Amino acid sequence: MALLTDLYQLTMAYGYWRAGRHRAPAAAELFFRREPFHGAFALGAGLAEGLRFLRAFRFSAADIAYLRSVLPSTTEDAFFDYLCTVDASEVTVSSVPEGSVVFSRVPLLQVKGPLLVVQLLETTLLCLVNYASLVATNAARFRLLAGPEMKLMEIGLRRAQGPDGGLSASKYSYIGGFDYTSNVLAGKLYGIPVRGTIAHSFIMSFTSLAEVQPRVLPPQAGGEPMDLAALAESWLQRVCELLQSPPEKANRGELAAFVSYAITFPHNFQGLLDTYCVMRSGLPNFCAVALALHQLGYRAIGVRLDSGDLVQQSKEIRRVLRACGTTFQVPWFGSIPIAVSNDISEQSLESFVREGSEIDVIGVGTNLVTCPLQPSLGCVYKLVEVNGSPCLKLTEEEEKMTIPGIKAVYRLYDNAGHPFMDLMALEDEPAPSAGQELGVHVLGRRGEATKVRPAAAEPLHRTYFRDGQVCEVLPSLPEVRSHAQASLSQLSPAQRRLREPQPYPVAVTEKLHLLLAELRQARQ
Repeated sequence: MALLTDLYQLTMAYGYWRAGRHRAPAAAELFFRREPFHGAFALGAGLAEGLRFLRAFRFSAADIAYLRSVLPSTTEDAFFDYLCTVDASEVTVSSVPEGSVVFSRVPLLQVKGPLLVVQLLETTLLCLVNYASLVATNAARFRLLAGPEMKLMEIGLRRAQGPDGGLSASKYSYIGGFDYTSNVLAGKLYGIPVRGTIAHSFIMSFTSLAEVQPRVLPPQAGGEPMDLAALAESWLQRVCELLQSPPEKANRGELAAFVSYAITFPHNFQGLLDTYCVMRSGLPNFCAVALALHQLGYRAIGVRLDSGDLVQQSKEIRRVLRACGTTFQVPWFGSIPIAVSNDISEQSLESFVREGSEIDVIGVGTNLVTCPLQPSLGCVYKLVEVNGSPCLKLTEEEEKMTIPGIKAVYRLYDNAGHPFMDLMALEDEPAPSAGQELGVHVLGRRGEATKVRPAAAEPLHRTYFRDGQVCEVLPSLPEVRSHAQASLSQLSPAQRRLREPQPYPVAVTEKLHLLLAELRQARQ
């Protein structure tokens, strides 16, 4: 993957080499400038993939041959010989643990090593962290809106930006709080629980019960197989009588599809109700087949809606399921899970909660994996020190100015256990301690230092990569997911809310503030 980069990284690498600066010790930071989706936080993700890239980072003979054809003909042969020796064995990477809540201007990654190598790593690390963090954050927002009990399923593979985007979306949606994916390959590669039953095409492929083969299903407890199609027809009459709905309005092709699927998957029967009319056909047909299965000792797992007023329909469906459960003395029938899909967005979830829906499972695709509210997190990767000298990028846009020097970052907590500030200090400064009064300068605020006294202070970064190897045991994907939810739960409600949240302050120490002011003055 060494060539998964921008050409200017290689032209700069040649420039460093020509100037004899390629082995100068350097440090860079990867961060974003503002929180995504007009919120107050992001989730950091992509670390494990970044570490995998670093372990494998080197140029193959084929890579070098290609670069000879791309770089100017005046490029010296000795440079290509040098590139053959380049790897990440002298690189050190510190990072926030994957799945952590992170804030603007605070480094997600800190990369130290020879200047040429640090430069060459930029584009790939940005590629691996940007989208991962954005999707994980987007997923976390859906989870916060849905609440802890709602089941969330990522169904965006067909809408994702290519196969790589689809796999990444499945992985990082899971980290952000989704429970399942429809993506089978993601299930295999990452161990994410996979779910899925039938689509409209399966139902539309049937026209009558005569097409159902086989028709019989043995009872769960064993015994003589019974004609499930005949049982379902019998139950349909009773269900339609209860609902005061004409049986002839129930589409027989749909009934046949349900029966066929139930015979094939008697333990996993879910009905998709809106191929035709939900209340006159889909729901009566589902109830008939589910009750027939119950008669044989099986239990349907749910219904799904993919169109219409999902909130109102969920209420009507729940009423019918409860009525069937009571009338036919099937206690569990009234609590059959109701799943919905159909271009679900944050606004959809807000309406589900506001209007008191009966929905239990939500499938989210396009608005999760494509992040239409913000297509990029906007992470950047900037040099902060070369040869022991702090680096500063000056610009007329205050937001784009960098913060110089190799830094330690601390999260400060109040007495309630909520983080209230992230504090950046120079690497050689003593760590803040609980109860210590600190003079800090909050980024974006002008004026005198602010005094804070944290109840606790926690260093944010851990060293994950040194001497060409991952040097800390990486958590499993479920452990990263759990850490993300725990990290989110620590935020105060005002900072966790998605609409007009309270901004989270990021500050620098007095010493770092003075260095920043000194460098600004020297370079103006």
